[in-house]
Amino acid sequence: MPLGYSIHFLIQSPYMFSLHDTIDDALRAEFSQYDDFTAALLSRRGIVTREDADRFLNPSYDLHLHDPLQMTDMPKAARRLADAILAKEKIAVWSDYDCDGIPGAVVLHDFLKKSGANFENYIPHRHREGYGVNVAGIEQLAKRGISLVVTIDSGITDHAALARAKELSIEVIVTDHHLISEKGLPEAYAVVNPNARVDEMYPFHDLCGAAVAWKLVCATLAVEPSFRERVPEGWEKWLLDMVGIATIADMVPLVGENRVLATYGLLVLRKSPRIGVQKLCRVIRVEQCTITEDDIGFMIAPRVNAASRMDDARDAFLLFTTDSESEADTLAKKLESVNRTRKAEAGAITRAVHARLKERSEMRSVIALGDPAWRPGLLGLVANTIAEEYERPVFLWGREGNNSIKGSVRSGGATHALELMRATEDTFVECGGHAAAGGFTVQESAVFFLEDRLVLALRSLGEGGEAQSNDLSLHADAVITPEEVNAKFLSQVERLAPFGMKNPKPLFLLRDVSLREISRFGKGQEHLKLKIAADDGARTIDAVQFFTKGQTARTATDLAPGSRVSLLAHLERDTFSRGTPVRLRLLDIRLV
Repeated sequence: MPLGYSIHFLIQSPYMFSLHDTIDDALRAEFSQYDDFTAALLSRRGIVTREDADRFLNPSYDLHLHDPLQMTDMPKAARRLADAILAKEKIAVWSDYDCDGIPGAVVLHDFLKKSGANFENYIPHRHREGYGVNVAGIEQLAKRGISLVVTIDSGITDHAALARAKELSIEVIVTDHHLISEKGLPEAYAVVNPNARVDEMYPFHDLCGAAVAWKLVCATLAVEPSFRERVPEGWEKWLLDMVGIATIADMVPLVGENRVLATYGLLVLRKSPRIGVQKLCRVIRVEQCTITEDDIGFMIAPRVNAASRMDDARDAFLLFTTDSESEADTLAKKLESVNRTRKAEAGAITRAVHARLKERSEMRSVIALGDPAWRPGLLGLVANTIAEEYERPVFLWGREGNNSIKGSVRSGGATHALELMRATEDTFVECGGHAAAGGFTVQESAVFFLEDRLVLALRSLGEGGEAQSNDLSLHADAVITPEEVNAKFLSQVERLAPFGMKNPKPLFLLRDVSLREISRFGKGQEHLKLKIAADDGARTIDAVQFFTKGQTARTATDLAPGSRVSLLAHLERDTFSRGTPVRLRLLDIRLV
């Protein structure tokens, strides 16, 4: 069966699979050098000219990256950093503790070390200090003689801490990508944030924190040519392994400059001489030479983030900056160990949430639960699991090291998480996030009424009924047959990689296929594996889904060998099974 691009519908009430409209003749002519499939996918990503298509499919370091000195305040920031390096001032790099801030801290560390700077890295402790720049930390740096602080992935909303820095004669260069608060820009020597400034002239606004830090490195090298005596031309490209990790892990849109940075980041990462990268890849059994965005998202980033969630983020920072093979080996194994502990603790919280929900006589439109013993840093992971399973907003809270009550929300797909929090009166000390997810701090007196108030707020938004678990509309990019699931077609798909925000993996609909086998795997049998017939039954194709839950889990209980089903799935390379390089990653399944 050829790939289909006209409008097709497969309706099995109450669910609908739908395909996109065909592209018009003029656009097809514009993309004449590409096959139908690639042309259609390009058009769905808003690409409408041959030039844009070439830029998307062939991102170029030399042609498609913008001059960092175009950023508002960047010339000022770069000159100040260069002067501090030359004068041997004491510099502190203050970074966030996640998989954007840590790689960004490594970028500045490597550059400052290479340029002969007098510096230190400051990474706040997640549980004792919390996110952002804090007054106590600034006061510590002042006592150590720091005269310049450069922030990474933080600082844009930390008005009190930056005001204290000014009182202590510390100048601050803020590099960040988060949005400003209602107070506006903080008072700092320079604020480099292309995503937040209304006076920004830089052509691309969606860089992650580590990428903004890397741009500062490039700008500093540009304003002070003498650094090239110590920093060879092109050396800064080797820092893209960290920029690539952060760009993919922080889920910024993988378009424009981010697509260039992610692409080259993966290229550098595959041959990075960084001993910590090599050791981590061996410990987690990822082939460094073929590393993909999925390896970063599902293998590397969780272990970097586990360092701050369970212990100390400096372990991840030291892993990527050490020159010692033995230290790198120890740190890589430690991150693997803390990640296993993280999964175990998250699993225990998940089981506790399930137990408490089973005690309820009815399920409300919002789930809000907490326990002072739960680590707030783990609750986003658990909330995501529960929200997917129960298909409604889930708020989970615990008590932070500073005794504040903090938590995470996941929307479950039908509600705007941030709007819901903002509509809940007299409850949150602070909250932030976006449509799908967010974080919050709850007033001590309000925690016992949290769920009641959220249910009322949801009702006030006009969404107070039962969660819309049957309102599903998933859009496939093409109908394919099992016979088309092969390495050649996967290579076509991979032309559009790396995939991520605003460049999602293509989604395929396989209609009315025959199941050969159904099995579960994993320690708790939580993963689903199907084998579907292809090539008139002479071959089978694996289709897998990890952590099966929600509607798919319910459908899976009715499956049996011989069942006829329709599948929604991505194509992916199977690096674990010999002889079967291509498999399907299930998103949804319906009995025919």
